[in-house]
Amino acid sequence: MIIINILHIGIDDTDSPDGMCTTYLASQIINKFKDNGIELVDYPRLIRLNPFARFKTRGNGGVCLRISNDSKASLAKEIVLSEVEKLSMFDCDNTNPGVIFYEGEITDEMKDYAFRAIYEFITIDEAEEFAKSVGCEIHKFKKGRGIIGSIASISLPLTDYTFELLAYREPDKFGTPRQIDHDSVYEMDKQTFPDTFENVDYAEDYIAIEPKTPCPVLYGIRSNNVESLKKARSIVEVGEVIDDWCIFKTNQHTDMHIQKASNIGAMKQFGCYQVIGTVKNKPSIIDGGHMFFYIFDESGEIECGAYEPTKNFRKVVSHLRPGDVIRVYGGIGEQNTFNIEKFQVIELNDVEYRNPVCECGKTMTSAGKNKGFKCKKCGRKIKSDKKVPIIISRDLQNGQFYETPVSARRHLSKPLCRMNLN
Repeated sequence: MIIINILHIGIDDTDSPDGMCTTYLASQIINKFKDNGIELVDYPRLIRLNPFARFKTRGNGGVCLRISNDSKASLAKEIVLSEVEKLSMFDCDNTNPGVIFYEGEITDEMKDYAFRAIYEFITIDEAEEFAKSVGCEIHKFKKGRGIIGSIASISLPLTDYTFELLAYREPDKFGTPRQIDHDSVYEMDKQTFPDTFENVDYAEDYIAIEPKTPCPVLYGIRSNNVESLKKARSIVEVGEVIDDWCIFKTNQHTDMHIQKASNIGAMKQFGCYQVIGTVKNKPSIIDGGHMFFYIFDESGEIECGAYEPTKNFRKVVSHLRPGDVIRVYGGIGEQNTFNIEKFQVIELNDVEYRNPVCECGKTMTSAGKNKGFKCKKCGRKIKSDKKVPIIISRDLQNGQFYETPVSARRHLSKPLCRMNLN
């Protein structure tokens, strides 16, 4: 069947920290579509936005559904708005759903808007003005902040993408402990990695496919292809009924949020970047377990943070020393600190300058400013006050990437197992 005209449907900001999930709402809409003979064009899309946006939702992701813009389009709109009214968490002050309907081709200016939503911060008024300018049909609930992500979800081009299979619980199970057989998750990871990924954090014995919130999702498995997702689903065992499941095409784990900054001074708060800098000071831990250090270049400097939830990643960061040149990936948060998602060693400073060693084998000490060195053991003196360069062994390697653990990884951050795919 050739689709001449498409109706794009964008939905966002229907959940809250206490429950619901926009993907679950989308799955319910899709079921209603099927009951009424309405078919999707391609997989439903789950689009994650700027993880450092100030007013983000729990997962900061909007959903896009695409259908043929035919005689059933009006019915489809009715179904969407009815389900949003019925299932959104309106009791939460920060839940402000937005729905967008758009007919036709996605324009270049819409694509540009979508990247802005991932890179920057967009206000509700800006989003509404833009939506009207390109001919979107807008539906705002409460403040309607969801229109920001809804427009982005229908507009974003996916040059790199992954898939996520989400299994949903029966409604009376929402908020209760999930019944997932963890041994089967380890077996699934063994059989399907690296086609599937982010399943298990082995160092922390952490099952990453299991949400930690009272949302409708039982588990979510991420993959580079649909076939591996179906195999994974057949391996994972659960002790409760799977009420429904759905596969989403998504920008998760693509580093799509990362912009290449020309230098440190070019970066802005709430943006996400990769930038090269030289380590200024030895990383140190403060109360609470967070680790900080500075990097600099000719344009300025910025504090970098490896936070307590990153666990053993902080030990890796602790091996950095002044003079190391690294490329960091991450975003700038509320405190203007660069939150590191991963880093690559560009050039290690593997030279350490030490006092010379005397002929007798004793390390010499300074004889005073500009007076060279002296040996306390045998009394020998040398006039030169220059320290001796020594090549030292490092625990890091030039060219190597180091990443946060699965348990602390952001939705958009590309894991190292995907770094050579695109």
